[in-house]
Amino acid sequence: MATGIGGEPESSDSLRTFGAVVQALREHHRLTREELGALVGYSKHTIASIELGRRMPDPDFVEAAEEALGNTGALKKAFKHLERQPGLAAWFRQWADLEKQAISLFNYECRMIPGLLQTEAYARQLFADELPPLSDSQIEEQWIARAQRQALLRERPNTAFSFIIEEHVFRRCTSSVDVTREAIDHILEVGQLRNVEVQIMPLVQQSHAGLHGPISLLETPKHRWFAYSEGQQSGQFTSDQRTISVLQSRYARIRSQALTIEGSMSLLERIRGEL
Repeated sequence: MATGIGGEPESSDSLRTFGAVVQALREHHRLTREELGALVGYSKHTIASIELGRRMPDPDFVEAAEEALGNTGALKKAFKHLERQPGLAAWFRQWADLEKQAISLFNYECRMIPGLLQTEAYARQLFADELPPLSDSQIEEQWIARAQRQALLRERPNTAFSFIIEEHVFRRCTSSVDVTREAIDHILEVGQLRNVEVQIMPLVQQSHAGLHGPISLLETPKHRWFAYSEGQQSGQFTSDQRTISVLQSRYARIRSQALTIEGSMSLLERIRGEL
């Protein structure tokens, strides 16, 4: 989906339809935009943007508005049909929507450099390795979507980003030595941002709490936590607090077992020098 003024998506038929449903239900209940906003915890300007099809609603809005507007189920059904940003896998879109508003985002990765930290050359190699093969236009679309996500690191300076990456991800030299050097340089640069922490899990750490696989966690402005894990052709999104509690405990342990931020930067510089 293209981005309009102020970072809001340009209006599409599905967004306008969803907005019209919100407006019709609001007017049926004789509520002003300001009154609805007060009930659901959003400003009247946000309500207006959603009703006019200029803003993608988030799951919290849908849930709160559904309750405030009679629990008809219409909003939840309309929400499922909204057009999301092209270039993102269908199973990832809900997570990507939440990323845009997260106040904390934690990611442990043992397979590749996390998408939010990838360079263009690194990402394009991953897209080129896809099977069945992607067309040039699909690769371009996927890179644009990834680059737009990466803008969050600088556009949301009050969001705390934490990344823990396995050392062997860099030792593999995905694509080429030059691409890996560029990737390391990029991470060293991004790691200087006050809101970004990057830690490396060293190969000398023979066992740790992340051996069950990648972990992604985020916290919304309303302090709700969500988790996400991705497989070959699917992704699992969860809001179950018992599961999230387990993953938070594992992430905290992984964080303590990884190198410090300073030690991680030193290791990356050493790996780069060895390439």
